[in-house]
Amino acid sequence: MSITNLGDSRKVTTSSLLEKKANHQLIASLTAYDYASARLVDESGVDIILVGDSLAQVMLGYENTVPVTMEEMLHHTRAVRRGVKRALLVADMPYSSYHISCKDALINATRFVKEAGAEAVKIEGGAKRYELISKIVDAEIPVMGHIGLTPQSVHVMGGYKVQGKTLAAAEQLMKDATALEEAGAFAIVLEGIPREVAAMITAEVAVPTIGIGAGPECDGQILVYHDLLGLSFGSPAKFVRRYADAGSLIRDALTAYQHDVEEGRYPSDAESYHLPKDTAAELEAIRQRKHVMELRHEKRR
Repeated sequence: MSITNLGDSRKVTTSSLLEKKANHQLIASLTAYDYASARLVDESGVDIILVGDSLAQVMLGYENTVPVTMEEMLHHTRAVRRGVKRALLVADMPYSSYHISCKDALINATRFVKEAGAEAVKIEGGAKRYELISKIVDAEIPVMGHIGLTPQSVHVMGGYKVQGKTLAAAEQLMKDATALEEAGAFAIVLEGIPREVAAMITAEVAVPTIGIGAGPECDGQILVYHDLLGLSFGSPAKFVRRYADAGSLIRDALTAYQHDVEEGRYPSDAESYHLPKDTAAELEAIRQRKHVMELRHEKRR
């Protein structure tokens, strides 16, 4: 069944996202990592496209998001930019691109906008990022915050674990969200936290919350492109809903191709190019003359 997108065709901006929250309209977000996926996601009517540092795993085969570099993120952001017309394009600031100094962070955030065409950047961390986010926003670069399960902190957290499960941890998440809003973040990703905590944060802050494993009370949701389509390897997280099994479809197609090649079924005559009839006749005449000359040569021996 084909679903036609009948959504708003206007360009999505940080202001229009704030309007959506005020009007109680939910925000759909997805990741994209190349031109083709960006085209498909953008044409679906999604509001936010994130070039996530999750490309470290789904595109580059790293174990986690920590190893991905600025140059790799810029490369993929440029490709996505070429496929996006309507959605707001946000780029993930990778690990170490903003951890060392505010100066480095400003330079790297500027590169995403100036060199790769991003319209905003995303930074992990709560209240401790207040000064950093304030400076980037002052440099006229919109910032999306990210709290809860922050994948770049995987070594500190001891793995990918749900955050905010104690009263103290939940209160800290609330403080982090408030700090990000005060610093100027236009939206906040809430990842891997209890539904009840996400609901309280969403009610408390004026900026949109975008959930991933944070329950349905958030102002919007985001999933990884490969997870949604069944293109990722391994068991999906609890919150992932697979809308298609594209992985099986692709495997079947690749296997069928390999068999057709091995057994001589591909390419067929209909899938081959042919000479014009007059050229083919000339070529056949040349071949015949060459064959006659070869026979004469053999006879002389």
